[in-house]
Amino acid sequence: MRQRRCLSLPVEWGTKAESRNRQALANNPKVLLGDEATSALDPQTTDQILDLLVDINKRLGLTIVLITHEMHVIRKICHQVAVMEGGKIVETGPVLEVFKNPQQPITKRFVHQVTEPEETKETVDHLLERYPHGRVVQLTFVGEGTEQPLITNLIRKFSITVNIVQGKISQTQDGSYGTLFIHLDGEEGDVARAIEYIGQHEVGVEVISNG
Repeated sequence: MRQRRCLSLPVEWGTKAESRNRQALANNPKVLLGDEATSALDPQTTDQILDLLVDINKRLGLTIVLITHEMHVIRKICHQVAVMEGGKIVETGPVLEVFKNPQQPITKRFVHQVTEPEETKETVDHLLERYPHGRVVQLTFVGEGTEQPLITNLIRKFSITVNIVQGKISQTQDGSYGTLFIHLDGEEGDVARAIEYIGQHEVGVEVISNG
């Protein structure tokens, strides 16, 4: 199956996407270019267009290049992503890998659009103010890691309190990607061992703040 590649670049397309897709496919092209295929569309229409593109890719084996600034579009249907800034490609890679470990500042901003809602920072700030002790930790799950009973194991293995602040799991074409913010409280040694335990299970760990 040919892959779908996405360019994260602000440009514009029209709203009659399905009709244009049919016209574009009339000559049996090898590559289909979608220039802001979902720009200014309502969520339902956006999903219909994305489902149509996925269907075209699977049925016809057609390479699809999408130009978009909407990261949820990339998350939902693409295999590869190339991020552009100032007219240059600054980062490329499989979608799941880029979501897991974005390198460039612009990529991190794009990824945060779908992995860390705006209210996350407010929620974490509120937690830090309410619970000045312990650790606030951001966990990153990729692929099969999203299915681990990690929180249950933490509670069973360590004498700590685990408070789930906020979390989100997103689906990509190559697997799941999730982020979870938790607050760990207890004896300093127990908390440190719990964080070390998390890191041993292919889960990204970032301590946001110390008490």
